[in-house]
Amino acid sequence: MRRPALTPCSLLFGMLLPVAVGAAELYRYVDDQGVTVLSRQGVPPEFIAKGYQVLNEQGRVIQVIPPAPSAEERRQILADKARAGSDAQLLRLYTTPEDVDRALERKLAELDALIGVARGNLQSARTQQANLQSQAAEHERAGREVPEHLLAQIDNQIAEQQRLQKDIGRYQEARKQAQAGFAADRARLGELLGTRP
Repeated sequence: MRRPALTPCSLLFGMLLPVAVGAAELYRYVDDQGVTVLSRQGVPPEFIAKGYQVLNEQGRVIQVIPPAPSAEERRQILADKARAGSDAQLLRLYTTPEDVDRALERKLAELDALIGVARGNLQSARTQQANLQSQAAEHERAGREVPEHLLAQIDNQIAEQQRLQKDIGRYQEARKQAQAGFAADRARLGELLGTRP
């Protein structure tokens, strides 16, 4: 007599059946009344976040699902991850605290150069404004109206000076921030390397 052929569906059912029969697990959790509950149906969604245990038929714990972290714990985990990433980046950039000092010197030299250029441009704009105002004064002394283009040029020089003063202020602020940032990097690198900052 010929055996019936096994279909893919019957093969799959045959593979799953022993697992389903042997998988008589219990779930142990604490409900909102503080009562410990054992259940074969699983853990209700509202109690999953509190954590639970999975037990086998003999009552032995085979898996522990810890409670979900609180909002404060999640913030701390994220802060720790960010700190670890920042520390790794710091160690990639610098080998010694002296490397941080050299990087700071380069940054300050770059900012000082920008400040120097801006101050030079500011002095030039002031000189141009003075020349233009002198021309405008000559027109007024001669009893002529000051040409519009001359007034516009004076306004442009004043606006340029204000822009340059703002740039100088920004560069000076960036200089302070660089000093503070590199000092913090140097101190942290010293901690990571176990040396004094």
